[in-house]
Amino acid sequence: MTPPPLEPGCTLGVLGGGQLGRMVALAAARLGVHVHVFAPEGDCPAAEVARRHTRASWDDPHALDTFAATVDVVTCEFENVPAGALERLAARVPVRPGARAFAIAQDRIAEKSFLRERGVPTAPWRPVRSADELGAARAALGEGILKTARLGYDGKGQLRLHPSLSDAEAFAALGGVPCVLEGVVPFVRELSALVARRADGASLVFPVSENAHREGVLVRARHPARAHAAALAAAAGIARALAIGLDLVGLLCVELFLGPDGRVYVNELAPRPHNSFHWSIDGGAACQFEALVRAVLGWPLPAVVPVGDLTLENLLGDEVHAWSEALATPGARLHLYGKGAPRPGRKMGHLTHLLPAGSLPRGGLGEDLLSVPGEPGLHLRRGDAGWYAAGPDDAPLPADAVPARVRALIPGLDAGDPRAAGWEPDPRR
Repeated sequence: MTPPPLEPGCTLGVLGGGQLGRMVALAAARLGVHVHVFAPEGDCPAAEVARRHTRASWDDPHALDTFAATVDVVTCEFENVPAGALERLAARVPVRPGARAFAIAQDRIAEKSFLRERGVPTAPWRPVRSADELGAARAALGEGILKTARLGYDGKGQLRLHPSLSDAEAFAALGGVPCVLEGVVPFVRELSALVARRADGASLVFPVSENAHREGVLVRARHPARAHAAALAAAAGIARALAIGLDLVGLLCVELFLGPDGRVYVNELAPRPHNSFHWSIDGGAACQFEALVRAVLGWPLPAVVPVGDLTLENLLGDEVHAWSEALATPGARLHLYGKGAPRPGRKMGHLTHLLPAGSLPRGGLGEDLLSVPGEPGLHLRRGDAGWYAAGPDDAPLPADAVPARVRALIPGLDAGDPRAAGWEPDPRR
């Protein structure tokens, strides 16, 4: 039986004290919901804006029990809360999105196995629990990316393999812990899809975001994403289906790759708010943090209607010192997280740019954008993974929409650079 919705004035427990918890607390406060943060850190961004803060370790049973007695429902701002803490809390108070979602998201082997069971496309992968298993995985997949099965995020716990690195050296470099080896797939875009879901099954899918990373850390995101309508629909459908498969209550973000053929491949899952959707705070009728609050309390889900084109720019490390220039930028909204000293790669804040609909550039100039002789509706574009065919809106086209003579050149254009065939630069932006 679906529990009744909670009332305004209830208390939402948030596990974790980072910037995501901070933004959850701000969204909850606007709706008249109190927030009690549980985090081991004393000086944390979420505690600055929450009504209460319990500072205690995850293995402190008395602190967990006391926390549970003061809240009506619990959610998390990060997925790596220890399982023992989640189990103890769940015996006393509803914990959402739920134990299964956390168990799968905390372990890449479990996550990728779950995706395979659901028939969701991913990059090829193999579990690696020893140097010998790594050798067998490299023989099958080539020099891919080795990732720890647990606790890796924002580029941490990852190693790009190369032939000069032995199996033993690579496995030891990540601590000799269970890992996965992921094969490399060509892609032209990084995307993410976000779904909010209530306990009664009602759900909302946000518009897909397009992302760019540097050294495993998100640096930019934008809406609308440059992708064919079929790819956007596939991404949204996958997110909704996975939320149902996890029986998730709350938020689920699905990170994806868009291949040169227009198909999407799932990279990772995050059952929580996600950096790539911070633009939703300023760019729509309701943001991802309000959607999370509404979902876990059983309230009606919001309508998300972006007000125009939007870009997100993370402020990493010393980039935060440009806050004054950011405030002086027309159409820009600055968000600072209240953290201490900046460190390289540390997320200190973000900047959202609000632009009129249709104002974001749809491409580039010169040799990165080539016209296709005899095909006025097509052009070739150079992406991160090589050349691909796109339509007038610069969105990658599915393979069946591309003539065979063009399709023979993608993905990767193994036959050579199209410029050698005399194709002309396309002057369109």
